[in-house]
Order: sequence, then structure tokens, then C-alpha cells
Amino acid sequence: MIRAFVLPSIAVLALAACGQPDDPAEAPAPETPAAAEAPAQTSDSNALSAQGWGPLRIGMTREEVVTALGEDANPNAVGGPDPEACDQFRPEQAPENMLVMLEQGVLTRISVADGSDLETDRGFGVGDSAADIKAAYGDDAQVSPHKYVDAPAEYITVWTDGPSDEPYREDADARGVVYEIGDDGNVSMIHVGGPSIQYVEGCS
Repeated sequence: MIRAFVLPSIAVLALAACGQPDDPAEAPAPETPAAAEAPAQTSDSNALSAQGWGPLRIGMTREEVVTALGEDANPNAVGGPDPEACDQFRPEQAPENMLVMLEQGVLTRISVADGSDLETDRGFGVGDSAADIKAAYGDDAQVSPHKYVDAPAEYITVWTDGPSDEPYREDADARGVVYEIGDDGNVSMIHVGGPSIQYVEGCS
């Protein structure tokens, strides 16, 4: 009688095992729709980002900037009222229509203007529409009126650590991107780097 009890039990276990997948690893992986919906971000080293562009990194010394891209392409131009405190220029080997800003001898901002074909790590460049930029960044985009030009001109600011309640960021470690929008509703300039991206008149 013991043998009769054991054999049916073995049969039941065998049938149960047949109902399981041969390899649990073959089960479909759970979907991750959130990651698929995130705005595209490129790793292209030639893309402008809050941290810099190509060989330029925010925080570099003037010597490091010159080593990377050469001296001031137009040394007779006035980059700022007090170059020792704040200077702005285009290195000899930098792309056309790019300016670097150095404060106290440290790179704090990179700007590109009309005629530049560079894009940010979100794929936006000079000439792109403010509407597209706002749609891509969503709530991370902070919009403020342009200081000199009537709407639709404005500034669209995006900080890497999220929107700020401060009217003006002064934290030297803050990093972000400003899209300066012209009166046609399109990007006229892009500034990337530290708090100096908030300047509206060169070094001020």
C-alpha cells in the first residue's frame, strides 16, 4: 500500500513540472514605457551641454582653454570692461559664432549665435522654435521675459538640477542651458555653463 501511494504522488509532481516554463529566463521582460518616452539626449561630444562643448569643460582655466583651442582670434576686440574680472572671446580654433566667457580666469560660459550649426544635447540649435523646446523639456523649462525685446522674445532656462525658485542663481556649481528667443519666436542664441548663462549683456 505504501508503494501505491508513492507512485501517484510522483506522477502528480511530474505533471506539475510539465506545466512550468523550460527556462524562466525566457519569460518576457517587463516593459519600461517611461524610459522610452524620455526626450532623446545625444552623447555627441560636439553637442553643447550644461557642462561644456567638445574639448571645453566649464571650470577650465584660461590656459587650458587656450591649450585646447588657441588664443583669442580677435585680440583687439573688447571682451569686457574689466578683462581680468570677466572676458569674452572666440578662440582661434573654435567654431564660427562661438564665444567663451572667463571670469577670474575660469571658463564659466559658452555661447553660440546666429550662423552657428551647433546643437545642444537635446538636438536644438539656433533657429529652432521656442514651442518645440518647451514641449521637449516640459516642466524643467523655466520661461522669463526678454529684457530688451517684446514677446514672443523670451529666455528659456533649464538647470541640470531642476527648476529653481530663486530669481537669480548664484551657486557656482549650478549648471544649465539658456535658449534666448528672438522676436520671431525662434532661438537667436544659446548659452551653456554656470550662473553666468543668466547674463543679458555680455559680462553682466
